[in-house]
Amino acid sequence: MCGVLGIVIKKPSEQEFNLVRQLFIQSMIRGKHATGVSYVKDNKIHTIKEPIDAVSFIAKQDITSWVNEDGNLYCIGHVRYSTSDLAYNQPMATDDLSIVHNGVISQEPPETWKETYGYDTITKNDSELILRCLESGEVPLHKFQPASMSVCTIDKDKVLTAFRNEARPLYYAYGHNIVIFASTADILKRSGLDLQFPTNMYE
Repeated sequence: MCGVLGIVIKKPSEQEFNLVRQLFIQSMIRGKHATGVSYVKDNKIHTIKEPIDAVSFIAKQDITSWVNEDGNLYCIGHVRYSTSDLAYNQPMATDDLSIVHNGVISQEPPETWKETYGYDTITKNDSELILRCLESGEVPLHKFQPASMSVCTIDKDKVLTAFRNEARPLYYAYGHNIVIFASTADILKRSGLDLQFPTNMYE
């Protein structure tokens, strides 16, 4: 059980920066072992992650520094409930692409992933397989069956994507200048957002 966030806010105000803080804090119900964010700035992905809870993480962040040069905010976030060690936290990212994932892709030993899926991996976190799959131009929902997936991605071109299968929830809220994805409707409600919808993104 982990939490994922996908956030796009056009010309955020202080009220909306506070919303982002609340989204991370309210996501903590999904995990307290680690927190991370990836945001787009200077035409690349910047990633910060630490093995601390979301309250402590957000207290250390200057969220205004995440804002893109176009004045908008594009980011994804992750809170982790660890079932193993904390060596490989999320987001899983390169300079060009970042992903956050709630679910399970493989319970096989990492040493077998190359043979099974065809991807070279750096970590022992099976969520990295989604990143490598997307880099190869393949579709994770097609590639990894059976698996459980609730995923948000962001790329250096400021494109936010969210998808899931029937094994994991993902909700969204939107307004005139915001689009927010979160693992549960409660995260959105407790952050003060009124519009919550279950996504229906099966492939």
